[in-house]
Amino acid sequence: MIKILFVCHGSICRSPMAEFMFKDMVEKAGLSGEFHIASAAMHSDEIGSSVYPPARRKLAEHGIGCAGHAAHRMTRAEYDKYDVIICMDQANLRDVRRLSGGDPEGKAHLALDYAGRPGEEVADPWYTGDFEATWQDLSQSLAGLLKALQ
Repeated sequence: MIKILFVCHGSICRSPMAEFMFKDMVEKAGLSGEFHIASAAMHSDEIGSSVYPPARRKLAEHGIGCAGHAAHRMTRAEYDKYDVIICMDQANLRDVRRLSGGDPEGKAHLALDYAGRPGEEVADPWYTGDFEATWQDLSQSLAGLLKALQ
């Protein structure tokens, strides 16, 4: 089983969108049993919060639910537990590297690396309000990630 953790600043927009979109994608591909998928925050701003309502609405537009999500801060134990850690932006990647002592196992990657857009960041709808741009960035990234992991 491949264990994937999506991370962003607060785990109320981008990383839970990625988590639930990827769960939907692998389920539709008949691969649910091959993956454990979760999301986490790199900061404590939103600990315990559910998915931000506009992000929830964007997922619902595509028939994807996100019930039961509660933001939590990533731990060092999670670095050890997960095989792949997908970061939404450069700050998240730096935070994961700091938390893990430099990413010694090379687990942390930017999401858009999997979309052929190395070094680019997933649009942050918390600041832009553009959840469609985030949806598009994640759709490209997750398709590439699934292909890379098969």
